[in-house]
Amino acid sequence: MYDQAKQSELIRFAGVDAGTTVIDVYPGGGAWTRIFSDVVGPAGRVYSFVPAEVAHFQNDPVGLMQTLAEEPGRGNIDAVSATLSALTEVTTPADVLWLHLFYHDLHTALIEDKGVTADAFNRAVFEALKPGGRYVIVDHRAADGSGTRDAQSLHRIDLASVRKEVEAAGFVLTAESSMLANKNDPHSNKVFDPSVKSATDRFVYRFEKP
Repeated sequence: MYDQAKQSELIRFAGVDAGTTVIDVYPGGGAWTRIFSDVVGPAGRVYSFVPAEVAHFQNDPVGLMQTLAEEPGRGNIDAVSATLSALTEVTTPADVLWLHLFYHDLHTALIEDKGVTADAFNRAVFEALKPGGRYVIVDHRAADGSGTRDAQSLHRIDLASVRKEVEAAGFVLTAESSMLANKNDPHSNKVFDPSVKSATDRFVYRFEKP
């Protein structure tokens, strides 16, 4: 999805390096889990966390991550699953929690119908991180002032809404980046639309647990 330069910039932004413990939430095909596994090395740990709310998907996301964790040289990966609000039950205190293109889903029927709220998840993230731990969120940007209105229909979310919700859980915003911005994205198309697919305007936030 990103070229090598952007990938490296995101890793630096998140503060992931040798020895870091990372929780990769909703890892999909495992691309970021693999990257983090390489970066943190044998002294680090990567929890490839599949939310129980999506574990029923036909592609067997839990099985995919278990297979990945069994690959040679991937002994630093733990494939785990629990409800989003029970994150701490299957992880140890982490340095970084990585949430890539998933925060908006917290405001869709996919998650809300399972009884989980964004507030509950953000509180769970706060508990899952060490003091000074970093909560990094990358997502598709919606129109300013739209709040969570477009989360279900367009798979986008207003960055101001994300900041308000995460700060309410006790986090402090320490950095934001325009590295994935696209001023030509009108914010009115679904993120899968060919006109913007893989090139949506994205915000990058880094929050810290005091």
